[in-house]
Amino acid sequence: MPTESERRLTTVPWHALEGLGPVLEPALTEILSGVAAERALDRLLRAHRDFTPEQRTACAESLFGVGLWRRRLRCHLDGTPLQLLAVLAGELGGFTGAARSLGVDLPALRPTPTGWRDRYSFPDWIGQELDARFGAEADQAADALNRPGPVCLRARGSREDLQALLASRGVESVPGRLAAHSLIITTPRPNLFGLGPEFSGRFEVQDEGSQLLGELVGLRPGDEVLDLCAGAGGKSLQLASIVGPEGRVHATDVDLPRLERLRTRASKANARVLIHGKEAPASLIVPRVLIDAPCSELGALRRGPDLRWRLEPSLVSSMPAVQLGLIETGLRHLAPGGRLVYATCTFTRAENEDVVAATLAAYPELRVAREFLFVSPHRDGTDGFFGAVFERL
Repeated sequence: MPTESERRLTTVPWHALEGLGPVLEPALTEILSGVAAERALDRLLRAHRDFTPEQRTACAESLFGVGLWRRRLRCHLDGTPLQLLAVLAGELGGFTGAARSLGVDLPALRPTPTGWRDRYSFPDWIGQELDARFGAEADQAADALNRPGPVCLRARGSREDLQALLASRGVESVPGRLAAHSLIITTPRPNLFGLGPEFSGRFEVQDEGSQLLGELVGLRPGDEVLDLCAGAGGKSLQLASIVGPEGRVHATDVDLPRLERLRTRASKANARVLIHGKEAPASLIVPRVLIDAPCSELGALRRGPDLRWRLEPSLVSSMPAVQLGLIETGLRHLAPGGRLVYATCTFTRAENEDVVAATLAAYPELRVAREFLFVSPHRDGTDGFFGAVFERL
């Protein structure tokens, strides 16, 4: 029986591919050679602004789909990029006219593979990590990672009021099950940033699992916190909304252009975020530190359908040294009795539990204050996140 990620392909308007084979072939070739599908799609759609909405959808599903499902498609056929797309639209998507619409011939296809790594199109090294983490649930995790994640909002204020205001504009949503301020959008493809000035500052787009990490910090109004790997600032803005105007969020990141985006976002949100650059002042000592560490990003695979084929296995072994270095930096700014939250968006033990164990061995003045946070798409409907809370004795 088809699973959810396979059934989803049957809802795509594949008929809109009629005559688009020559347009799609160069982009598909780029993607299969390592170019990010998102980048190839952006160039294609900019060059063809006359496409209908159905054509745009079909093109996006084609590029992302071949990018994601390439291992499964090659189990059916050793073919050209357009032939692989015809298999995606025909064999998986149920569009019987796929080959004709794309102008290709297809030989007899090999049967559907039975192994889950082939069926759900995962590199072996990521398959091994899924097996190690989820065991008998690995295939369920893989199926969930093959489905696009929902649009999730963090309400800046009353979640119920935001939900009602969105509904008045035809955008339906349901409260998230886990994070206190999360709303899951159920209306397909809404234009959330074209809703009007009354929505300004009312929400941020942020995965529910990411919101849970912000909640782990345990902030109260008036508190001071360092966001050590702030990036473009989704969590910084969340922390600022908790501490309020009497509190302060300090933000650092080695990626200075992303910090500038945070500066712009914070200004629009009227959030009090003090941006320091790559490093905080040595004199800064705070009671709370958040380290949303760089990692292999395996927990966010559903946000980048072809990402699994662009990541290197060496990432998992190279990241712990970086992550431990960040914890060391964070501890230099943590006050006695303070709390440090270490977080990743991956599910590998090497980057999560093993980093925690190494930290405890190196810093006997630390203790783990609560059970680890671990959420995943197939169990919780969120991206995959890990969070550990350290307290300094």
